[in-house]
This record gives sequence, C-alpha cells and structure tokens, in this order.
Amino acid sequence: MPDPVRSDRLSNFHQNDRSQPNMTVQPTLAEIAGMLEQSPDYKVLRRLVPRSDFTPSDGQPTKTAILLDVETTGLDPACDEIIEIGMVKFTYLSDGRIGRVIDTFSCFNQPSIAIPAEITALTGITDEMVEGHSLNEARIAEFASDAVVVIAHNAGFDRKFMERYAALFTLKAWACSVSEVEWRGHGFEGSRLPYLLMKAGLFHEAHRAVDDCLALLEILAITLPQLDRTVLSVLLERARRKTIRIWAEQSPFELKDALKRRGYRWSDGADGRPRSWYIDVDECNRDTEIEYLQKTIYQADVDIRLQILTAFDRFSVRS
Repeated sequence: MPDPVRSDRLSNFHQNDRSQPNMTVQPTLAEIAGMLEQSPDYKVLRRLVPRSDFTPSDGQPTKTAILLDVETTGLDPACDEIIEIGMVKFTYLSDGRIGRVIDTFSCFNQPSIAIPAEITALTGITDEMVEGHSLNEARIAEFASDAVVVIAHNAGFDRKFMERYAALFTLKAWACSVSEVEWRGHGFEGSRLPYLLMKAGLFHEAHRAVDDCLALLEILAITLPQLDRTVLSVLLERARRKTIRIWAEQSPFELKDALKRRGYRWSDGADGRPRSWYIDVDECNRDTEIEYLQKTIYQADVDIRLQILTAFDRFSVRS
C-alpha cells in the first residue's frame, strides 16, 4: 500500500522543481563572444557587417571621396584586363572622420580572353559571371565625377588600370592606403587588407571589389591611439605632400645592392620611363638623397634627374 506521507513529499518535490528557473538555457553567440573577450587568452573576430553611417556631420562641411578596387586577368596594366570594378562613395569631415556612405558601384567586364584559372580561384569570378558585361565609361565617370580624391589599397596597381578604361581618372587626385600609411610605425606588422581588418576584430570575404572597398572603409575609420586621429586623416595628409622621384641613372652595376638596401626600385624602361634605379622621397629629404648619390654612388658632382610628384600624377602610368 502506498505511503501517503511519501506521496505528498514527492508531489511537493515536483511542484518545487517546476518553480525553479530553467538551468539549461544556453548563452547566445554574442554573449559567448563577450565572455571570450574578457580573457587575454582569446581574440574574437566578427564578420564585417557593412554600415552606412559613421559620424554625424552636425552641419559641418564635408568632402566626397571614392574607394576603388579592380579585379583583373593579371598584373600587367599594359595588356591584362579588368574583370570587375567596385567603388564606394563616401563623405568625410575636415578632421578626417568618415561621415557616411553615399553610394556603391559594381560592374563586371568580359575580357578578350578566358579568365585564368588562378584568377578565378583567387576572386571567385568565372567566365560565366562576366559574359556579356562591359564597362560603361560614361556611367563610371558619372559616379566618380564629384570625388575630390580616389583611394585604393595599392593605387600603383588600380590607377594604371583605371586610366586605360576611363580618362576621368587621369585627372583625379589619388591616395594609396598601402604605401602612404606607415603601418609599422603605428603598431601594425603588415599592410595586407585581411590582416588590417583582423587587427580591427573583423573578417570579410576578400577579393571581390565592393567587399574589399567596404572593408577598407572600416580600416580608414580606425582611430590611431598614438595620434588620436583616423587612418583616413593620416593618409590624406601624406597624399597631399609633394614627393621627389630621384633617378640613379647609369649608376655602377656593382652598387645595385646598396641602392636596393636603401629603398631604390628598378625601372626596366619598358613603360617609357628611364631604365634606371629610382627612389621617391619627401621634398624635405631631397638634398640628403642627392648628396648620398653624389658621394657614395657616383663619387662625383653629377647632375641628378629629378621628378616632382603630387597626388594628381603619383601612381599614374605617366609617372
């Protein structure tokens, strides 16, 4: 016969159990990420979610800039072809803070050859995706016409290609977020876009033109703690400076390694420029570099070819 006292106790136990909070509720992914970030043993990367608004202008005047990226069939701007263009138009304030995204532009282009397999593997762009598409210079120019500066993450590559397809880009000021930001001096170990994005705690699908532009926008919005300025502010300040290209023409062959160690690069003359070693320096370092060449390389008071570069011709096929 059942024990009535025991039955009452079991009944009370189950009633009390139902009144207890459910201890099996799992934390959300955001909560887990937050907990991991509290530990020095973990770093959390979040997928980049593009945003339109960065800093309210509050009536302050703004300027317009464009981020640009191209995907191509190869690395030679003289013979390889664009297969995709991506642009992001945005505003920025006088102190270099990004205002808001105005618009984006994306277009495929069918090249005259099949897209190489290694390019498809890198970008995900196939012959089928670009078939029947072409670049409309008028549409490109209309989108970019009001930008005061074009920014690319390797402008020496992108500008040369764009000047072939749209004459407007020969007239624009350009800035390069690879070479015109001293990333190592600001605590970064490299300048590749995925690495910079990772340092900002983000990741994205790389090597599609607009996606890369939106990723770069997040990098430009970073405030550098040592300067309390945005990356965009530092980049634009650098891009506005004049630089001097100094040519070490007919320098002794046995001193080529010394020139290379100092930062000189080789021009093979194939693009119409001198066949010579050269270096780009800030205007204030011109005399020091000329003195180095005359005393160390030539050991004579020789005339040195100089070329003044600004944002309007730097990275161009003309320079």
